[in-house]
Amino acid sequence: MGFPLKIKANLHASEGRLLFLLLLIPLISYSQHRIRDYGVEIGVLKPGPLNAITDVPGVKVGHFSHIKGGNIRTGATAIFPHDGNLIQEKVPAAIYVGNGFGKLGGYTQVKELGNLETPIILTNTLSVPTAVNAVIGYTLAQPGNETVRSVNAVVGETNDGYLNDIRLRDLSEEQVLYAIKAADTGRVREGNVGAGTGTVCFGFKGGIGTSSRILPEKAGGYTVGVLVQSNFGGVLQVAGVEVGKKLGHYSDSFKYAPDGSCMIVVMTDAPLNARNLERLAKRAMLGLARTGGIASNGSGDYVIAVSTAEECRIPYQSDDLVQTVPTLRNQAMTPLFLAVVEATEEAILNSLFAAENMTGHKGRTVEALPKEKVLQMLKEAGKIK
Repeated sequence: MGFPLKIKANLHASEGRLLFLLLLIPLISYSQHRIRDYGVEIGVLKPGPLNAITDVPGVKVGHFSHIKGGNIRTGATAIFPHDGNLIQEKVPAAIYVGNGFGKLGGYTQVKELGNLETPIILTNTLSVPTAVNAVIGYTLAQPGNETVRSVNAVVGETNDGYLNDIRLRDLSEEQVLYAIKAADTGRVREGNVGAGTGTVCFGFKGGIGTSSRILPEKAGGYTVGVLVQSNFGGVLQVAGVEVGKKLGHYSDSFKYAPDGSCMIVVMTDAPLNARNLERLAKRAMLGLARTGGIASNGSGDYVIAVSTAEECRIPYQSDDLVQTVPTLRNQAMTPLFLAVVEATEEAILNSLFAAENMTGHKGRTVEALPKEKVLQMLKEAGKIK
């Protein structure tokens, strides 16, 4: 079924203008099918009820898809770890750089302090400064932040310049703010939406994808959720089947540019400190590799991992010199490692299965994954139950 827009009653004037702009944009069909809908199960752990990053309690996702004329195909996606004031209640976080050909705003402070204090925004390469400004404005305007003088906005990107006239830098702060204010729990739209509107993956239409895994009770019962912005290359594999090779999307010189980027956001309710979150983030790259990604020279592959556990939140100010919080033991990490590998692999595949053909900048067309051919390959390989 489709996804109706949620219109809030307390729109300010700027938001009203934004709504007017949104109504001018042709809506994308969100009657999407994901890889599990075809009977393909990735991995051995069970997904959550939504099989999405929003299976992690409190996590919210919002999109703004900016489609204008024949040449603008871009957008923004906002991910929140909890519903409170993030700068007043920071969360443990870590960032792992798989390949650093990218422009990830806010990296050094997260690396230094091990926490996140803003929503995570994903967008296109040349809109990172715009998104940073939007996040700063949003944060400073929140009640309780009247004395805040520093905001570490975390903004990731991939380059959607093949389908989007990226040099125009047409995404506005208002549009980024719409993604922020549209963030909600529940099912997450995938494919050609938000920051994935104009992306390309393995030579096919990429986009936003998400998945989750729930650990068995004996392993803690924790949830791991992943959201990706897929815009990278390699030799596509689906459930271990060499789809890219069979489809002829690979040769010794690559039939399409392998460069690109993948932003991976990991959320978990497991009580993890920054050190173990970085270890978790590293394993997400194994999930990317399972799909055939190679983290090529021109690819910006970043993983942002966050613990949403309420008992691990970090207050903006405190009179206590020592903060005592629970943290999972090292030897309890292995099930989480498996969960993030599986969820990342499935999130990337969902981004491909949910995407649709798109024509954009200079009349270029990127076709969606030929699902019927892929499903036939999977059937022949015994991957479909």
